[in-house]
Amino acid sequence: MARIDVNHIRHSYLPNPKKDSDFALKEVHHTFEDGGAYALLGPSGCGKTTLLNIISGLLHPSHGQLLFNGRNVTNLSTQERNIAQVFQFPVIYDTMTVYDNLAFPLRNRRVPEADVDRKVRETLDMIDLASMANRKARRLTADQKQKISLGRGLVRSDVNAILFDEPLTVIDPHMKWVLRSQLKQLHRRFGYTMVYVTHDQTEALTFADRVVVMYDGEIVQIGTPAELFERPRHTFVGYFIGSPGMNVLPVALEGRTAMLGSQRIELPGAPKAEAGPVELGIRPEYVRLGREGMAVSVSKVEDVGRHKVVRANLEGKEIAAVIGEDDEVPTEPRVRFDPAGINIYADSWRVEMGA
Repeated sequence: MARIDVNHIRHSYLPNPKKDSDFALKEVHHTFEDGGAYALLGPSGCGKTTLLNIISGLLHPSHGQLLFNGRNVTNLSTQERNIAQVFQFPVIYDTMTVYDNLAFPLRNRRVPEADVDRKVRETLDMIDLASMANRKARRLTADQKQKISLGRGLVRSDVNAILFDEPLTVIDPHMKWVLRSQLKQLHRRFGYTMVYVTHDQTEALTFADRVVVMYDGEIVQIGTPAELFERPRHTFVGYFIGSPGMNVLPVALEGRTAMLGSQRIELPGAPKAEAGPVELGIRPEYVRLGREGMAVSVSKVEDVGRHKVVRANLEGKEIAAVIGEDDEVPTEPRVRFDPAGINIYADSWRVEMGA
């Protein structure tokens, strides 16, 4: 496995990029630690697949360097980097059996046949294809073929890193959960360096130890699932992580008080806000609905099983609150904001609150 240093990488698909908007990756500077499990999370077009393909060697960056364990590999091929990559759609050998598809990369490296057989059968069990080992790959369904691709990425133990580009897109929901769990177990057992691209927050938060949130060609936050939820560094992170996402409300600051229209919201500290629009962010889980606090008008109540999502209007702004499955909405509802869940943002970036 390898430590991967992405040193001031920028990339544009244009021949002569001149401004920031010309770059698919504006500038990425980050270290993927040896043995870490990372997820690149963000919407379509944010640059996550571009970054993954630069790490694998399928793309050469316009600017910057890529290091594996301190060695400059920027100009090396994928084969020379010793990378395993699993793509969004199945890439397999249709004329081979399932067993031979998994054995091929090992035999290609002249691994002893006894070791090939042990590793292939172990991987077949993990991806639940042991009963189909002798079937031709072309006779399988799309999700079964993708499991072969996944298995071929996992069958080698000598790679510097295993890269996944939305590998579970064609897998059915239950098997997605199973494979994510198995990938997590595999990482804990063998300590592979894994980088997993997805736009699905559930996949990212359940697979990765560290989630790299990307937006508009940049990394906006790197953190544990808990850090992304509790302290979103950027309003995009608050909006993108969570269901429903964070409430973001424009406010004016007066010391330790945020003014939302005619309402005064006491803050846990005095924000060190700089220039730019100021916003208060609070997740629906920290909005307390009851008979005390700021008056709201409820527009909708969504019963999502284990809890309810209450949509309401506060001073002309839409907010969401999460309440218990059996909780009732008061006739004249009011809301309070739990100070533990309040974040303040200036120009979309989180600011610290002093004592």
